Amino acid sequence: MRCPYCNSEETKVIDSRVSLEGNTIKRRRECVECERRFNTYEKLEEITLYVKKKSGNRERFKREKILRGLSLATIKRDIEMNKLQELVDEIENIIYKLPNNEIGSKELGDIILEKLLHLDEVAYVRFASVYKEFSDLKSFIELIEQVKKSR
Repeated sequence: MRCPYCNSEETKVIDSRVSLEGNTIKRRRECVECERRFNTYEKLEEITLYVKKKSGNRERFKREKILRGLSLATIKRDIEMNKLQELVDEIENIIYKLPNNEIGSKELGDIILEKLLHLDEVAYVRFASVYKEFSDLKSFIELIEQVKKSR
């Protein structure tokens, strides 16, 4: 690491501390030449996640978009926002474990539905009604029957 004061490349680490989140390390360094001290930070490189749309286009995974959909599905339900954020964390972690950090929109929707079914049946039906693009009432009733059977 180059000293910001004298430009020397000879520095030593005096102290290292990991951030509370665990994704950043703060290092206290001292220059061997001028003996001045300075801090450096190491941060984990963020991995970009992608969603492959039906059209074949790829777009970046957006937590906010998932959270917005979950929020709409859970309106007037007794579900706290931090629970929805945990759900999005779980979904994001599933995608991070995929080999190429990419997931199809159908697979993503299926994962969201699976998580919602365990959280709240009404939210599940609300989300499914948009995600599955029902064209008639019969399809909607069939979904509700499936939910009733899964209890």
